[in-house]
Amino acid sequence: MGRAFALLASLSVAAVLLGGCARDPGPDITADLVEMPSPAGPGSSAPHLALTPAGAVVMSWLEASADGAAHELRFSTLGPDGWSSPGVVARGTDFFVNWADYPSVSPITANDWAAHWLVKQPGGIYSYDVAIAISRDAGANWSAPLTPHDDGTPTEHGFATLFRWDDALGAIWLDGRNTKKDAAGESMAPDPGGMTVRYARIGFDGKMLAGGEIDDLVCDCCATDVAVVAAGPVVTYRNRTREEIRDIAVARYADGAWQPPVILGDDQWYLPGCPVNGSTIAARGERVVVAWFSASKRQPRVQLAWSADGGASFSAPVLVDQGTVSGRVDVVLLADDVAVVSWTAKLADGSGEIRMRRVPASGEPGPVRTVTKGDVSRNAGFPQMVATAERLVFAWTVPGEPSRVTTATLAID
Repeated sequence: MGRAFALLASLSVAAVLLGGCARDPGPDITADLVEMPSPAGPGSSAPHLALTPAGAVVMSWLEASADGAAHELRFSTLGPDGWSSPGVVARGTDFFVNWADYPSVSPITANDWAAHWLVKQPGGIYSYDVAIAISRDAGANWSAPLTPHDDGTPTEHGFATLFRWDDALGAIWLDGRNTKKDAAGESMAPDPGGMTVRYARIGFDGKMLAGGEIDDLVCDCCATDVAVVAAGPVVTYRNRTREEIRDIAVARYADGAWQPPVILGDDQWYLPGCPVNGSTIAARGERVVVAWFSASKRQPRVQLAWSADGGASFSAPVLVDQGTVSGRVDVVLLADDVAVVSWTAKLADGSGEIRMRRVPASGEPGPVRTVTKGDVSRNAGFPQMVATAERLVFAWTVPGEPSRVTTATLAID
């Protein structure tokens, strides 16, 4: 097809999602994966996929001007005849554009949507703020941007996730206010040196309703994610200890307060630096699943853990894949207590793959399948996946000059 990624087809969809328990000895190829004409144009990158309350897919992405001086945050909705004409949330020459810290458009209710992107601030390369805009008419019009943090420090604020929190908008993000230093290089924070996870609850009129800290020391640039259960939001992120152990944490809001975070898997991954590889979460009712990447003891692997009680407790980790995996994990939860996990892998010859696997809450995982082959370098960003009642929808960036966002679907039988 003349692209950096080639979509492949040879096996039945039933074998992909409902197949046997062992790794398939045949070609590691997904069937009936259909590439769709993408609404994203040349110079596009950083896709994000979300679902409306009615189950429609919304994709957002960044698109650069021809000279690269400005960027727009655009979005489109997937309908029976393909993607809608793109809408624009915001445009600017001050966007902070980063391969790992991507923006989003998130339908919170049928009419109340929210979007976020990153805005550069004076003070350093990684001095930027989270900007949030709200639409009360399903994306037709957008408010002026607001920021969920009020510290005003020239530090990093990013890796945000937006979600519905009762009758309001919830936001979590990584916050660098404790990393601020004075002219002499000394910390200006009472507990210096670490990124934190913070939250805000925001009315759809833009008023700040609540906010604070969830965890006082976390990994610097691993993405956050949120699922919502009956008790409230369940947040996942990569924790960090003073001894530089960087394992995956889950914190849940219950009984009117954030409960102490718990560590999943106890990988004991010692790493004096950020792996830029966060965790991802999905929920249906009280069933919750979290998937993540680890390379503890130099053994790269993708794992997941299940919860049947809204995130209060989790199973021991289930191994999804290992060896050549490079992470950038996503997970969706199907109606029959089956998770579908996607991730990237880099092969010995330098080529890459996006892979997927069906993992039931009970029973053995299905075969590992290849979604697509091609460049999975940093320029390819983080592949995205969502599930509707009928199909999986994928989006990823094809690197190049210019780059371009590609989308594809896979029917669920």
